[in-house]
Amino acid sequence: MTLSEPTWLHVCDVNAIPRLGTRVLCHPSGDIALFRTETDNVFALRDKCPHKGGALSQGIVHGEKVTCPLHAWNIDLTTGEACAPDVGCAQRFPVRIDAGEVYLSLVETTSAEPAEATAAA
Repeated sequence: MTLSEPTWLHVCDVNAIPRLGTRVLCHPSGDIALFRTETDNVFALRDKCPHKGGALSQGIVHGEKVTCPLHAWNIDLTTGEACAPDVGCAQRFPVRIDAGEVYLSLVETTSAEPAEATAAA
């Protein structure tokens, strides 16, 4: 079985996403939240908490986690997994940064795959 290379879509300049903040990419299959950490790593998750569907983009980014605004679940941005004792997973998408520009692949990844977040150049 051969895996094909992902198709990368240009989303925005990394500075369009505030540090410790988010931007939302509207998509027909559901909104995708782009999160930027204090260390300029960028992650992409479906903008839907695995608990009750709250908009993760409205949560608080801290370290490499986001806290859902509805019920304070913490979601790990690198895996999409809810932090214990909570259980669940938000869909995540590969992100790369090239020359300060953010690119997104719409291929969903699983938590077993490594996160592909690259610090801004």
